[in-house]
Amino acid sequence: MIDKDRRVILTTAAAAAAATAAPQVFAQAPQAGAVQGLPAGAKVGFYEKGNVRIRYAEIGSGFPLLATPGGGLNSGIGVWSRAVINVMEEFKNDFRVITMDQRNATGGESPGPVPVDDPWGAFADDQLGVMDHLGISRFFFFGNCIGGPYGMKLMERAPQRIVAALLSQPVGHRPEKPDYMYDAGRDVWAKELRGRKPDVSMDTIEKYLHNLYRARPDFVYSVSRDFAKSCQTPMLVLPDDVVAHPLQISIDIASLAPNAEITVFPWKDPPELKARTINRARNFLKRHVPT
Repeated sequence: MIDKDRRVILTTAAAAAAATAAPQVFAQAPQAGAVQGLPAGAKVGFYEKGNVRIRYAEIGSGFPLLATPGGGLNSGIGVWSRAVINVMEEFKNDFRVITMDQRNATGGESPGPVPVDDPWGAFADDQLGVMDHLGISRFFFFGNCIGGPYGMKLMERAPQRIVAALLSQPVGHRPEKPDYMYDAGRDVWAKELRGRKPDVSMDTIEKYLHNLYRARPDFVYSVSRDFAKSCQTPMLVLPDDVVAHPLQISIDIASLAPNAEITVFPWKDPPELKARTINRARNFLKRHVPT
């Protein structure tokens, strides 16, 4: 149940330590350099597996935090500079923060095939592959926007590895506009992708978008409500209420997941409330650093 302050009390569950074997990959050693959207001093590198090449970046030290930017299918490093919470700046003094361009994001440097059959699983494989390459078994997760579905998929795919998660403004299904995400992918992302990859047909793209947003037209798309009910990962949800980020989805995540909390809403204004909300998110993660 959500109380009048829209908060849920956590009963924490210890995550079992388990290492996932790293795949055989070839990668460029991380280099320091200026990349749009990153703080000075961030190190940038590439993880490769087969015909997938993922650009990642990291900054800071401490317990690892994988942070995925918003922007829908254009979830890339450059988005952080205009994000509601620039995690790379906000948390660089608290954690070892790792981010990445998602596969085929506009403006990013992570090319790869369009994985029609299991698109959410492919994103999770890319994300886990980067962490394997960096030698990181267990980590925190921060996901903005489409990072909500990413994070829930990671919790389903590798529950022993995600110690705790922040889901900020999560994407989800809005019944009164059921094809909003599908249409945005077709009308915006797909046009740019085909400019770079003219060999990718619209038929392939439409099947891909169908399996992202229409195959499970409910909740956060990537997992079921039944999974959320069984998910033991501690979570803090930071709600939003725009077409792509329905408030009801944030409430549903916090209501269904047994170890979830939700912040006040709205929280982005005034600046003092936003600062307190970010600090709450920081302290939430610090409480869950494994001993």
